[in-house]
Amino acid sequence: CGVDVPHLEAPERLGDEELLERPGELRDDAERDPAEPHGPVESAQQPARRVVEPALDPARWQDCQPYLRGIDLFNQGYYWEAHEAWESLWQAAGRCGVVAEFLKGLIALAAAGVKAREGRAAGVTQHAQRAQSIFRVISNQSSFLGLNLDELRNASEALAASAERVVNPSSEAVIIVLPFAMTLTD
Repeated sequence: CGVDVPHLEAPERLGDEELLERPGELRDDAERDPAEPHGPVESAQQPARRVVEPALDPARWQDCQPYLRGIDLFNQGYYWEAHEAWESLWQAAGRCGVVAEFLKGLIALAAAGVKAREGRAAGVTQHAQRAQSIFRVISNQSSFLGLNLDELRNASEALAASAERVVNPSSEAVIIVLPFAMTLTD
């Protein structure tokens, strides 16, 4: 992620056109399976496409477009796509270590958003509790990779407690269902 790019402000950096400009990562309404409007279209004929990313350098998180893109996607209700963006970085981090654990917490929050869209309150609770426990382990600092850990822990706890209120199995292609946004700090 050592590419020099201008710093973008959160939480609303990208419009719909920019969010949808990388084919293969996001799928529009026409490509979504009507039976599963909240997840990807995958089949034996069309396997999931993964973007291989370089590892996220904690000292240069501001320059890591896939990480920042995941935050933008999450904040705009693209929970599955945010999950996918962060998962590629989690894999690049070797699935272990503090960066990988932090990304796993973000992935769990995104998965909670997916479960809310599917109308599965138990799944929202499970993923939110998992995120909360992950963020609790990374407790020796107030923020990590530009996100406030206390805010993430509190949002995860509140989400787990209010899962029934956030479920929204709307047929809309994209809808923000989680009651918080991720805001970057310096």
